[in-house]
Amino acid sequence: MAVLATADMSPFELGVACEAFGTDRSDSGIPTWEFAVCLPDGAPVRCRSGFTLDSPYGLDRLAAADLVIVPNWPHLDTPTPAPVADALRAALDRGGWLLGFCSGTFALAYAGLLEGRRATTHWFYADRFRALFPDVELDPDVLYVADTPVLTSAGTSAAIDLSLQVLRMVDGPEVANGVARRMVVPPHRDGGQAQYVEHPLPADRQHDLSDLLAWMTEHLSDEITVAGLARRAHLSERTFARRFRAETGTTPHSWLVWQRVLLAQRLLETTGLDVDEVARRCGFGAAAALRHHFVGRVGTSPQRYRRTFRRAA
Repeated sequence: MAVLATADMSPFELGVACEAFGTDRSDSGIPTWEFAVCLPDGAPVRCRSGFTLDSPYGLDRLAAADLVIVPNWPHLDTPTPAPVADALRAALDRGGWLLGFCSGTFALAYAGLLEGRRATTHWFYADRFRALFPDVELDPDVLYVADTPVLTSAGTSAAIDLSLQVLRMVDGPEVANGVARRMVVPPHRDGGQAQYVEHPLPADRQHDLSDLLAWMTEHLSDEITVAGLARRAHLSERTFARRFRAETGTTPHSWLVWQRVLLAQRLLETTGLDVDEVARRCGFGAAAALRHHFVGRVGTSPQRYRRTFRRAA
């Protein structure tokens, strides 16, 4: 994989790419990627935080990559230079995936790689993006759009979410969850979740829901209700529902269903349990309920997912 480094770039999104794909975690059984940071003209670039970045790799390495990340595009009104656009197109033409983090979506759009596609970017840039690229189906309300082979994310931490989703799609949930644990971040936030969360860090630590979320993931096979969760959090149902959305950006039901689907994926990958037993262990009760939610979230049936994963393995 390759990451495009540009002058005045933000180091955070670059760091996300390096942490998610460029860190060797083979000691934990996590596959490694051939990782390279690529410079547009071979010269060192100065990041907006004041340090200079150098690398031996150029655009030829970018064009040959299977996964290309554009971490951001600092000068929104500046079109992608022809050599960079050509390298991005070459990677796409040979079957590679392109990821645009935050304002990096602008670089992909300038290169003509998002026409007729659905994409997202930081909500702050949405109006300018629409004015520049009316042929792109922009959705500024979501965390990321994993519409392969061109994938895009919203601002800052949404780059982590998209990176984990790519690992989930390529290497499976176990690898994605393993990387998330090492990065100490939530293993999954739905791409359709709202960009803006009212209280990313709860002001009232007495009612911080992190312990409750951990409890939910450990009891997915149990019958879990909003009323029961509210009692456990020592809140009224209305206050609990409001606080849950404020802290997670989604409803308790939607969050719980996603965690159960993720558990089902792991069981389908790593065990020979039949679908009925997988459904029971994940808290869906019956195979029909598992299939309904699995197809809705993953886009395929549990049986087909298992066959596909085993063929890939």
